[in-house]
Formats: sequence, structure tokens, C-alpha cells
Amino acid sequence: MKKIFTHLLLIAVMLVAGMSTSYAQAKIEFDKLTNNFGTFSESNPVQKCTFTFTNKGDKPLIINQAVASCGCTVPTYTKTPIMPGGKGVISVTYNGKGKFPGHFKKTITIRTNGVPEMTRLYVEGVMQEEQKQ
Repeated sequence: MKKIFTHLLLIAVMLVAGMSTSYAQAKIEFDKLTNNFGTFSESNPVQKCTFTFTNKGDKPLIINQAVASCGCTVPTYTKTPIMPGGKGVISVTYNGKGKFPGHFKKTITIRTNGVPEMTRLYVEGVMQEEQKQ
């Protein structure tokens, strides 16, 4: 009986130890999720911004993908793993050249190995028509 109890206790300890290490993971946290470029002229159609994030987890964070909803919006991101407590950036360039003036809102979908696996960032603004002289 004592042997069975010892084996069961050993199995329980191994299961708990295995579960505690499986919860170790990367966790992405952004400083902001939306950037508003405000109002800008059609004569100056290229706008840029940066989203900063921190790995709040206890495993290295990897950005697997950053995809924009439109070809006029181009994200670039930190390609190297971000260690726990480390910071990274996602830079976004919006190019309104050839687009209709007015309000716009674009989405950048970020996929990671951490929690959450997917985050959506947004850029928006108002491009005013260039005044002809």
C-alpha cells in the first residue's frame, strides 16, 4: 500500500511540474493599438508611425507576421526574438498617393508565438484634397 501511495505521489508531482513549465510563454503588450495621423494634405501623402511593444512573458517573443489590410500600408517589424522584459517596434508607413482624399482607417494584423497570438493595430487619418492654384 505504501508503495502505491509513493508512486501516485511521484506521478502527481511530475504532472504538476510539467504543467507549471507548460505555462511559461511570451506575452506581447503594446503601448497603443491605434495611431491617428490627423489631417494632412494630399501633397504630402506619406505618413509614418511606430508602435512599441514589450514582452511581458517569460519566454522569447517572436513576431511571425505583420500584414496590412491594404497595399498602401506597409508594416516592418523587429525580426529577432524579443527576450522577456525586452521591447520591439512595428513601424508603419501609409502612402495615400493616388488614393481618394478623405478619412481612412487601415488594419495591421500581427501574429506572434505569444499571448495573444493575434493583435490588430490601426492607423487612421484624413487626407485633404490638395488646393489647386
